Amino acid sequence: MNLPVTNIPSRIVVGVDDDYRLRESLASLLESAGFSTLMFASAEDFLSSGALAQAGCLLTDVCMPRMDGLELQRRVRLERPALPVVFMTAHNSSDMRRRAFAGGAIEFLYKPFDAAELLQVIERALTGPSNA
Repeated sequence: MNLPVTNIPSRIVVGVDDDYRLRESLASLLESAGFSTLMFASAEDFLSSGALAQAGCLLTDVCMPRMDGLELQRRVRLERPALPVVFMTAHNSSDMRRRAFAGGAIEFLYKPFDAAELLQVIERALTGPSNA
């Protein structure tokens, strides 16, 4: 259930990934666990949507066309420095992982990841002391 940007619950998980099937799967999984979601095909779509102010957690791919997840994280930090950011990637790169954590990421998951693990990470992101 992708909610309109104008009526977003406070515990919303924003997902950004250029893979349509993954976005649909993530939304289905998260919503079945009781989370609300907004899914975006690109970092640019998310940033221009106005949803940043209401996001409870950002779940983003690292490797995307145009703006990658690391640049998205950098831009998000300018407006919402404490917003929990969770990265996911199919690329095993210690440099990307190091940069994500240096930028304040709370988790870095490798695709394919375990659904239960993702749900635990999201719950921690939304209830932990660093969310804002």
